[in-house]
Order: sequence, then C-alpha cells, then structure tokens
Amino acid sequence: MTPADLSHALFDLVAAAVERRRAAGDEIAFDLSPDQVTLERPKQREHGDWASNIAMRIAKPLGLNPRELATELAAGLSGVDGVASAEVAGPGFINIRLDAAAAGELARTIVEAGEAFGHTTTLAGRRINLEFVSANPTGPLHIGHTRWAALGDAIGRVLRAAGAHVANEYYINDAGNQMDTFGESVLAAAKGEPTPENGYPGRYIADLAVRVLEREPNLLALDDEVALHTAREIAYDLQLAEIRASLERFNVHFDVWTSERLLHAKDDEGVSAVDAAVERLRAQGHVYDHDDAIWVRTTDFGDDKDRVIRRGNGVYTYFAADAAYYLDKGDRGFEHKIYLLGADHHGYVHRLKALAGAAGDDPQRDIEVLIGQLVSINGAKLSKRAGNIVELDDLQAWLGTDALRYTLARYPADSPLAIDPEQLRKRTNDNPVFYVQYAHARTSAVARNALASGVDRSEFAPGLLDHETESALLGALQEFPRIVAQAAELREPHRVARYIEELAGLYHRWYDSCRVIPLGDDPVTDLHRTRLWLNDATGQVLRNGLDLLGVSAPERM
Repeated sequence: MTPADLSHALFDLVAAAVERRRAAGDEIAFDLSPDQVTLERPKQREHGDWASNIAMRIAKPLGLNPRELATELAAGLSGVDGVASAEVAGPGFINIRLDAAAAGELARTIVEAGEAFGHTTTLAGRRINLEFVSANPTGPLHIGHTRWAALGDAIGRVLRAAGAHVANEYYINDAGNQMDTFGESVLAAAKGEPTPENGYPGRYIADLAVRVLEREPNLLALDDEVALHTAREIAYDLQLAEIRASLERFNVHFDVWTSERLLHAKDDEGVSAVDAAVERLRAQGHVYDHDDAIWVRTTDFGDDKDRVIRRGNGVYTYFAADAAYYLDKGDRGFEHKIYLLGADHHGYVHRLKALAGAAGDDPQRDIEVLIGQLVSINGAKLSKRAGNIVELDDLQAWLGTDALRYTLARYPADSPLAIDPEQLRKRTNDNPVFYVQYAHARTSAVARNALASGVDRSEFAPGLLDHETESALLGALQEFPRIVAQAAELREPHRVARYIEELAGLYHRWYDSCRVIPLGDDPVTDLHRTRLWLNDATGQVLRNGLDLLGVSAPERM
C-alpha cells in the first residue's frame, strides 16, 4: 500500500462520515479533496508507519469532538486491507501501522517503476521559465556562479520530476559598456599595452588576445574602431564558448540562451523588442513621460521608486531590456518565471516583481526571485588565469563534479556556505556525498553477489519483510515521492539530499542485520529473493535522488 492509497482510503472514510451526518439532517459544507488528506511519518517508529491529523482539521465544521472523530476514522481504517492497526493519540492524531505484506509491496512498486519512481503530477500543466547563472560573457565562471549553476539545475530537475514543463535559460548580458571595456582590454593585451583603466585584468585576457590574433592575424593593422569591434566580437565568441563548455562539463544544460543584443536589434520596420516593450507597458497604463524621460510607475507594485526606462537622451536603461525580456518569456508561453540571482542583487526583487505587475501579471503568482548567498571554499586558490577569482573549472578539477554539485545543492540557497575541501576529498562516512554514493554502490554489489549465488527476483513474498530494519527502510522509501514534490513546490532541492542521506543510513543498518545471500551451504529461500527486491528498490531510489541533484550513482567504489 502506497501513501497515496492510504490517503484515498482515509478520504473515503471521512466522506462516508460526512454523508452519515447529512443523512441525519446536519447541514455540512464539505469541500475537502483527497490530496488534502496528508500523512506524516511519526518521529518515533513505535508509533506506527504513518500518522494523520485529519480529524483535528475537520472536526469543527462537522460539529464533532476531534478525538471522537479520530476514533471513528481509526475504526474504519482497521478494516482496510493492508492496515494492521489504527490508534488514536493525543487530541485526535491517528497513528497507522501497515501489515508487513502491504508495506513490503512497495519494494516491487519501486523496482517496476524504475527511474519514474518519485515523479509526481503535482505541478503538471505548469510552464516554468527558470533563469540562472546568466554571467556576463566577459570572463570565466567563478565560485559564485558555480553555486547558482548547481542549485539552478537541481531546482529544474525537481520541478520536472513534479510534472512541470521547465526551460533552463541563460540570459547573455552582451550589450552595454562592459562589452566595450572587455574589447578594449583584449585589444590592449593584443598590442602589448597595459590593461586600460577599469579594464578586465587577468591572464585569461592575454590568452584571449592570443586566440583573437590567431583568428584575425591582421587585427593590429585595422583602423582603431574596426580593430576594437573585431577584438570584442571574437573574444566574446571565444569566452561564451568557454562558459558553455564549463557548464556542460559541470553537468548543467541550458535549453535556451537569450542574447540581450537581440532585444535591442531593430526589425524591418525599425522597431526593437525593447521599443515594443515600452509601448506594451504604456498600454497597461503604467508608463508616463517626465523631464524628457520615459518612466514606469513601479511604485504601484511596491517598488521603492519609479524606474526610468528611457533617459532624456533617448538611451534605454537596463530596466528596459529587463522589461522586454520578461515580456518575451510570457510570449513564449511561460506563465511562471523564476529568477535565481546572486547575493548582490537584492535590489532586483522589488524591481522585477513591479515589472511583472506593470506587464499585467500577478507579482505574487507569476514571478519568483530567489537570492543565493555567498559561498567560500577554505584553502581555494585564486585563478591563475583570472587572478582575482576562484574559477569553476579549477574547483571542478580539484574537488570533482559530484562532490561540488552535491555539496552546493545540500544547503538552502539563502544560507551562506563555507565548504571544507578536505572533507569532500575523504572516502569516509563523514563525507555526505561519499556516504550516499557508497550506499548505492553497496546495493549494486549486493545485486551482483546475489546473482552469482543464485539469488534472483523470481519470487516476491512481501509479508516476509518484517524485521525492524526492513520496516524502517520501507517507511523511508515511501517518503520519496512526497519529498520530491515538496522540494519542487518550495524550490529546495536540499531536501532531496538530506533525505537520501537518511535513506543511506537506514540501508546500511538493514545491510548489517539482514542477509540477501544465504550463509555457507544454506539454501536460497523466498526470504532471500524478497530481500533482493528491497535491496534493488533502495538502490533505485538512491539513484533517482542523486540524479535529481545532477550527481552520479557509481556501481563500484
């Protein structure tokens, strides 16, 4: 019996209780749905497999004492197939214990579902645009981008597992003064001149200059303006290609790469996406003219001041591109937009939400701005190429993709994070990623050894899974779909990491107590075969959980 089956059974009992009271003449407004009948795992295993507070939630509209209603529902549950007992505790909690066969049946359910186990439809039909990283293409990705990459990709994975249609999007900030400064820095390096004032330092600029000259050997013979444009464009292409390659090596894939330049590009009628965005906002009634400038009345939606979208000299502000980009996302069919921004972008929260309101959307429903906090790694050396940052590529080569991704996704985005590299390099249980991956490798080893010993899954007798460690392990396995749905709803993939760590611990304790392979010359029994199902089910859930974090599940360690 799955948690969903149990919830539906409890809902049917509640509905029957309501109908009995209506038949007795009571007027009852009852609009509870099955998905509102929630179950929780008791903190203490002796209290059962599941607990529900439904009686306390609905007793008042039914005109009943919560404990009396809980007693009535518990009596009904005791007659449900697969329920061993249902007891009332406290003011109206219902503690439910499944019989071994009903609980053990989950092992087969998981194995047969495979990679799909844990996936839900809680966010089915939702089209979500998820923008993250979006670093300027003027240098390599650094440690901050590394955290946003790991978190953003993991958020996208759990959203998809919950049934949402998600597009990972990277916004390329390739317009504005920073691109000119970037081009000037590369051209100066090509000429052997010092870095311009406020230019980009670092050996990577010199490396780019060498590659630019390889692609355009006549660069230094060109007119200054043409040379600057050429150096900037070639270096931009090269640097953006490096960013793409770094992210792919980090197991982070983007479905869409949007260039800011395209938003400013004119169509055949001389109108850009930015021009059109201003007029669309004006049509919504939130744009006005003042002092030769064009303003958006963002204070209508909680911003601390109105924003200039076009200056008096006719030059658009960054806010104009933000507006065009936001509208473009909606035009592409994404009703919900999630932005994952760095710790220095707190000021963007009200601005973006105000923009959503000015565009006619609901700022509380249609846009979400998540702010990630800073991360530091003890002992990390500054990049030899960039000089003043810690690069993603260096971190990956030093600590490995799995250790980095797991650790960065293991903590909430809004918490500052200091990483101990020595711990991440340990092959001990003190290292969380090793602990979980080792548990998965152990399930694979058990399966291999079982096959060699003649233990297969030809029989399945779930009622035999009655050891206390098996009850605890099955109870945790049942939680996985709920954890995934919760991680998606709250945008908190760290919940998956903490869950699979707990599951790994329960598996290790089960492994120490229950044998899948017979001792010596003992015959293979249905208990061994059934335990192999449980072993393989645990491996599948560990594998699915690691995949949601973008981390590999090795079969040998």
